[in-house]
Amino acid sequence: MAYSSDAAKPARGFLPPQNDDERRLMRRVEELCTLAEGRGIPRYTGFLSDREQALARAAANRADCRCIRFWGGFDGAERQVLCIEPPDAWQQDPVACLRITARLAAGQAAPQHRDLLGAVLGLGLERACLGDIRPDPDAPGTSYLFLLQDKAEFVAANLLEAGRTRVTAESCAEPPASAVREPERQVLQATVPSLRADCVLGAMLRISRGQAAQLISEGRVEVGHVPLRSGHETVYEGDIFTVRGRGRYRLQQVGGKSRSDRTFILFFQY
Repeated sequence: MAYSSDAAKPARGFLPPQNDDERRLMRRVEELCTLAEGRGIPRYTGFLSDREQALARAAANRADCRCIRFWGGFDGAERQVLCIEPPDAWQQDPVACLRITARLAAGQAAPQHRDLLGAVLGLGLERACLGDIRPDPDAPGTSYLFLLQDKAEFVAANLLEAGRTRVTAESCAEPPASAVREPERQVLQATVPSLRADCVLGAMLRISRGQAAQLISEGRVEVGHVPLRSGHETVYEGDIFTVRGRGRYRLQQVGGKSRSDRTFILFFQY
């Protein structure tokens, strides 16, 4: 298999806002940048997806604001808060961590990510208040929830159940390394005739290109949280596919060509 880390590879460029929600996000970030720099006080957004982070970074650049960072409570967090912190201004950690422990009876399964997320949202919080939820592989039934600092006390007091399981939530100064360590992924290999979206998606899902194209045309596929409009679109190394009803996949690496002029790819499912 031909792979090279030295050769320059095409990368996905910045995709401008696609709808009113994305345009509002960019305007809001510009306003926060102007306010923070004008008054010398820090400002913070809610948690942003990777797509929203790209929009926020572009908005900060447009506002010529350089005093920004993204933080999700630990290195490598998927959902992160935009922190706009002018030099010499007081700063705060906008992210808190809660340890959620399930009270499991013998043989009872621990709450899954969707159970925990649904339970917290059921308390009346918006998704932007919540960051990543990371299970601890070394402590079955224990997960760590990252959320906005000003919501932590409320959630700790009111989160009593997830799914059908009783849980307790308590403040955690620092999660264990086992919980925030990137999990090992089963990386798979395939070859594709081109980097068209339907070709790559078909290889990932092990379905025909026609079936992949149908999923795209039905509006069931997003790349980087943006709906794919056509199977003809080119995809790039690092792209994350979300397929409704099928899961999430990452195009980890694009390699060289096989003898039959097909392109090698590596990918994994989250």
